[in-house]
Amino acid sequence: MTAVGQAWDWQSVYPAPAKINLFLHVVGRRADGYHLLQTLFRFLAHGDHLRFSPRADGSVSLAKPLAGVPAESDLTVRAARLLQAASGCRMGVEISVEKRLPLGGGLGGGSSAAATVLLALNHLWQLGLPRQRLQEIGLELGADVPVFVFGRNAFAEGVGEALQVVDLPPSWYVVLEPPVEVPTATIFAAPELPRDSPPIDARQWRPGFGSNDLEAVASARFPVIAEHLACLSAFAPARMSGSGACVFAEFEHRQDAETVLRKLPASCRGWVAAGLDHHPLLQLAG
Repeated sequence: MTAVGQAWDWQSVYPAPAKINLFLHVVGRRADGYHLLQTLFRFLAHGDHLRFSPRADGSVSLAKPLAGVPAESDLTVRAARLLQAASGCRMGVEISVEKRLPLGGGLGGGSSAAATVLLALNHLWQLGLPRQRLQEIGLELGADVPVFVFGRNAFAEGVGEALQVVDLPPSWYVVLEPPVEVPTATIFAAPELPRDSPPIDARQWRPGFGSNDLEAVASARFPVIAEHLACLSAFAPARMSGSGACVFAEFEHRQDAETVLRKLPASCRGWVAAGLDHHPLLQLAG
């Protein structure tokens, strides 16, 4: 990931980092059906890369649409168009996305890319919208988008939009990518999903606290997730991120994480990444 302090411009490559959920509890459900959550988001030094090219005709386009995803539904396109509408901007853009994060992996890939579009274009188009306004626009795109705009590791509540900064110690993570795409809506709609975890105060959170309430449901419906959890759990406590499918384990030192990754079966595709203190684009909004 690119270091803070870079002079960002149209030639830059803009990172869209992965996130993991260090815990995820479902504490209730609103009348409109949305689930009330508590979770701890941490950014990782691994993710997608975005590039932007200005267009004079005011249109928003993708250089290479994702297979099976209509451009009109792509979160990056929707983010750029929402930003145009919110600001009255008449400038256009072509967006190029280098995908490194799996679809349906629970790492926030689409949400992170959408947030990077909001942060980058707010800067490149010189709109000057404050971070809070960008978070509000991001919430229209999905519950995970605001935390990427927020830019700090955070304790999140509500549907994921109420955020408090949490300072986390340096850590390294092994992240495995089970070969399955998990539909988030399917997991949240499962009748067996627990929806009554007792809420905690953000100040009560400690490393190692809690679990992922979605993990048992996802593992039962997609057994390959359970298989990857079992492989990684042989070396360290492992947990699923988000609604799946990716699973992770935390280590104090890079060498330990890399050693574990090498010892895993060849069927366990994964990577090692450092936990970040903040989003690489934190400086782009005030």
